[in-house]
Amino acid sequence: MDHSGHGMTMDLPPFTLSRALEFSPDLFFLIGCVLALVLYGGGVLRLRRRGDSWPVGRTVAFVLGVLTVALVMCTKLNDYGMVMFSVHMVQHMIISMVSPILLLLGAPVTLALRALPVAGRGRKGPRELLLALLHSRYVRIVTHPAFTIPLFIASLYGLYFTPLFDFLMESKTGHIAMMVHFLAVGLVFFWPIMGVDPGPHRPGYVMRMLELFAGMPFHAFFGIALMMASEPMVDAYRTPPASLGIDALSDQNAAGGIAWAFSEIPSVLVLIALVFQWYRSEQRQAKRSDRAADRDGDKELAAYNAYLASLQARGQ
Repeated sequence: MDHSGHGMTMDLPPFTLSRALEFSPDLFFLIGCVLALVLYGGGVLRLRRRGDSWPVGRTVAFVLGVLTVALVMCTKLNDYGMVMFSVHMVQHMIISMVSPILLLLGAPVTLALRALPVAGRGRKGPRELLLALLHSRYVRIVTHPAFTIPLFIASLYGLYFTPLFDFLMESKTGHIAMMVHFLAVGLVFFWPIMGVDPGPHRPGYVMRMLELFAGMPFHAFFGIALMMASEPMVDAYRTPPASLGIDALSDQNAAGGIAWAFSEIPSVLVLIALVFQWYRSEQRQAKRSDRAADRDGDKELAAYNAYLASLQARGQ
């Protein structure tokens, strides 16, 4: 398959990690990553100047999320990913499952709502437009599990096992669109599950865990299908350049192993984050109950004790 439209040579040397990590930026993603860091940093500075705090951990998570996108799209990993299925799968798994989790832990929507100025009466500024979007029917639909889980699954099977993947790989625009789609699907899937930023669909913690694990087995099945295939399944990687010194089927098997492994690792990370959030939520609820009890002299407990006493009196 000819990838000359991407501005890449077909005589890449054999893959090594040092070669793959060399700087080789995709201009679209480079600009996007720099813009994301500038906007996020500007929001944090605005809060600081106003005297408000912003958790350092959220900033670190967001920066790491942006850097993971830059890692797979602004290095030669992106070049090798055009001719090696296994490297492409690393790109796909990171940008769809690792980057979204880190970006969402950075709570960019919450930061925007706190940093953007409130428009005057009767006017709508960026903050008001963002709030309207968050409460819109569109966002309610795209964050509902009936939409996010099938979309998450279809992004694997509907892409790789149809001619659509080969079509997108034929042009630089198609390849960029595919990677943007992977990132967007990951953000939409994990947004209601992570529960850091406000959103219309916010189920309880148990339901979030069920949503998380509903999609993960399909990732594992997809990886196993690639690993067990007896011939290359994707035309774009059927004839890798001779300079790489790789076998297409072995490379596909490696891609399947990567997809299978990534079905487990992000799930564990998100599960840890959910358990921590649940614990923090219970702690906050306990503190609110304690403060309420201090204010009203624990009337609720006194009423309950009186109720028990009345039952005991009736039984005598």
